[in-house]
Amino acid sequence: MREFPQSCRRRRGGVDRPSCGRLLLASAALLSGASITYGQSGFLNHLQQPDLLQLVAGGRLGQAYTAAFDAGDESFHFFFVESDGVGAAIGHGRRFTRIPRADLNGPTEWLNHFPARPTGPNEQSCTACHTLPMDDGGGGIAHNVVRDPLRLGDPTRYIERQTTHLFGSGALQRVAEEMTATLHQLRADAEAEACSSGLPVEKALVAKGISFGALVATPSGASPCTVTLDTSGVVGVSADLVVRPFGWKGDTTTMRQFCRGASNNEIGMQAVEIVGPGLDGDFDGVADELTVGDITGMVIYVTGQPRPLSKLELDRWGLIDPLSAEEKRAIRGGRQLFESLGCAACHVPSLTLADPIFREPSLNPAFRDAVLPAGQDPLVEGLDPAYAVQYDLTRDLPDNVITDPNTGAVIVKLGNFKKNLAGETIVELFGDLKRHDLGPGLAEPIDEIGTGAAVFMTENLWGVGSTAPYLHDGRATTLEQAILLHGGEAQAARDAFAALSGPARADVTAFLANLVLVKLD
Repeated sequence: MREFPQSCRRRRGGVDRPSCGRLLLASAALLSGASITYGQSGFLNHLQQPDLLQLVAGGRLGQAYTAAFDAGDESFHFFFVESDGVGAAIGHGRRFTRIPRADLNGPTEWLNHFPARPTGPNEQSCTACHTLPMDDGGGGIAHNVVRDPLRLGDPTRYIERQTTHLFGSGALQRVAEEMTATLHQLRADAEAEACSSGLPVEKALVAKGISFGALVATPSGASPCTVTLDTSGVVGVSADLVVRPFGWKGDTTTMRQFCRGASNNEIGMQAVEIVGPGLDGDFDGVADELTVGDITGMVIYVTGQPRPLSKLELDRWGLIDPLSAEEKRAIRGGRQLFESLGCAACHVPSLTLADPIFREPSLNPAFRDAVLPAGQDPLVEGLDPAYAVQYDLTRDLPDNVITDPNTGAVIVKLGNFKKNLAGETIVELFGDLKRHDLGPGLAEPIDEIGTGAAVFMTENLWGVGSTAPYLHDGRATTLEQAILLHGGEAQAARDAFAALSGPARADVTAFLANLVLVKLD
């Protein structure tokens, strides 16, 4: 569809960045070497959704993808300024805050902004937080987001969230879409069987080998048949059976929701689709801060990030200093231990995709807006699934493409997802996109979304070797500490790990440290 040059990135907004930095041979991490300039000028290159729709309608799918990706790249890395609407009228003349300010409750102050804020704004740019060990990565403790979801102004009820990396996020949404489609079909089958038999039907809910419990469909006995669903046996997913792949609590369905929410809460850049045209929900004197097209561009850019890699894979391609025989033994032995301990029951090594095409908006109604948050009709705004911006996760991801230096011929696209012999796309996420209770030791002071204070989405471990610190609030500084802090459903696996000898535990962490984020120069 689109062949990006290996030089990767151009100058974006106020940021001078070399092509993609430099791969550190010893650690397979990236030095960005970026020189960042703040406050140069306002953001002028807003993307218009009708322009993308026109390209797709004209059959120019590659151009639509290119335009959206490049625009998203620019907005992701741009350091917005006051004239753009960055920040918000927090109170006392301030535009940014690292902590929620429910105490500032004047008519135009923090507490009365719309939509209601649980945090921030706390930065000028997406890339200011998604910066470790490179652009589009995670963040350190200083990048933790402090949230007050209940908006009580009580620090004992605050929660913290660590900034996660964005690699492979397009595949995560696609896996969630396919899992949701399976669960919804199972629900429909149960309803049909109950009406046909006149008897209650219990249906096991299994998608891509992951069990989400079961539901019971009971027919009414009337004509036409209606069905009552008992979802008390559903586990790890909401009763609507929509798998939500984003957020530490598994509470965000699509990358579009993630992007417009983060833009508003963390940066104070309010999208028209969440506030409404001409409206200034954070009283900073600027309306229409991000267009519908701007959010589409961010979605395409973020979901178009490469898949995480491993040191073993980098070693095979000669991209790092050769691993020693002992290092390889430790990594491979550590993986075997990881699986034998029961860790892989939740951190499932890989799931597969039948269809590797990412589309924005999605073909699955559960993964697109029926109505935009501010009330607009998505079709009127150009968000038509029949004319979606789309790309192939196995071919079109632009990063980590290795070419022959003499001929320019592509040798391998390491950033793209691989296929198995059956033609399915392999997503080596080391996760299950399911919520689990991790025990009282990790319970938060509030139950933010009603799923349980100690319930979290399984963290996908791909890239974990590059993303210390660990857990939802960064409390674990080492991989071993992160494992030992597990409880609840993970207690048995945690105890089995704790019972290992020191060298065996080191092998497990060597395997995990082998799962890295990389952008090649």
